[in-house]
Amino acid sequence: MAKVIGKKIGINEKAKKAMIELERDMKSESRWAAIQALIPLGLKAVEEELQREIIELVGERYSRGGEVKRWGENPGSVFLGDQKVSVMVPRARNLRTNTEVQLRSYEGLQSPQLVDDMALSRVIHGMSQRNYEKAAVHVPETFGIKKTSVCRRFIRASAKKLQEFTERDLSSHDIVAIFIDGKWFAENEIVIALGVTIEGAKVLLGFVETGTENQSVCREFLRSLMDRGLNLESEILFIVDGGKGLYKGIKDIMGGKAVIQRCQWHKRENVVSYLDKKHQDPFRKKLQSAYQQTTYEKAKKRLQAIRRELQLINQSAVSSLDEGFEETLTLHKLGLFVELGESFKTTNCIENVNRQLGAHTDRVDRWQNSNQRQRWVATAMMEIEPRLRTVKGHKFLKELRISMKKLNQKEIQTTVELKRAS
Repeated sequence: MAKVIGKKIGINEKAKKAMIELERDMKSESRWAAIQALIPLGLKAVEEELQREIIELVGERYSRGGEVKRWGENPGSVFLGDQKVSVMVPRARNLRTNTEVQLRSYEGLQSPQLVDDMALSRVIHGMSQRNYEKAAVHVPETFGIKKTSVCRRFIRASAKKLQEFTERDLSSHDIVAIFIDGKWFAENEIVIALGVTIEGAKVLLGFVETGTENQSVCREFLRSLMDRGLNLESEILFIVDGGKGLYKGIKDIMGGKAVIQRCQWHKRENVVSYLDKKHQDPFRKKLQSAYQQTTYEKAKKRLQAIRRELQLINQSAVSSLDEGFEETLTLHKLGLFVELGESFKTTNCIENVNRQLGAHTDRVDRWQNSNQRQRWVATAMMEIEPRLRTVKGHKFLKELRISMKKLNQKEIQTTVELKRAS
């Protein structure tokens, strides 16, 4: 009996030790996600430090005299924290001895540095409080670089870059489509807006933290984007997953100029979720086939046939199909399903952003407060945005804008005629 108890205790101790190690690893990974977002600023600090030492050795560029001269540059690498990154390393040569002069600062950055949690938190805190210069001052020390050796020019430049990250003017972007979707962080949701320019580039417009995707939150979110210069005067295609709050909020701000495409994938899965298992796969395939039809008339005819079948099986599934029925076929109505369906028939574009965001944030085991969540999301989004690809079918986006305007005018005319008839 004693042996059995001993074994159980041993197993529990091993499990407890494994859990402690797992928690430590998760905290470490979440911390490095924030560090990676600051690496571009750290590289600026490295460049300043290397150039400072070169100037000490040989003087300003094009200066004459002295036996130590500039000697071009070579590719190299340094550690920022525990991350090895590439840099171009300036060289200096002693002409009298015909030997390379080693840079002490470069040698000092050849080994992994222990990132100080306090220094890192100072940077993030400065960003969240919009004290960008104060945040920039702490970037070098975060990566083991003496901040006294980094000139004020770097501090000013990096502070400006930090401010650009969080307060960007959106007026220069000619937006033709906007994806809106949310990602949950424990019990709180971050709703993100991803814009697509007329050239097809993806732009992360902003985010808002909310407990639910209600009408007022969406309305105020869009207004905040307008305050930052987002132009909502022209027709814009909104791609959403079907939340009523999002729909109403968009309509409140945009009115008839909002052209809404409901995500076909979400609609399909919502409908089949009401069915028993034996009917789910057959109807999933039927719905997919219907949405793949190239014209509005063909797709609508197929969906209506499916609706008649569902009436014999599950009325709740019918109601789900009816809700937002026409908005799942918006691209078909615009006559651009073939050209733009791959990019705009679902919310896949923004869900891909959410997956990349999750790579930075999903390992955080405990969100302490709103400030923490939002600063993590902001830094991660700025890391993600440069890697976002141009949407497929971008050559047809000008045609999309023309088609939306025509559709809008047609619907206005129909409304007027109905009023006259009544």
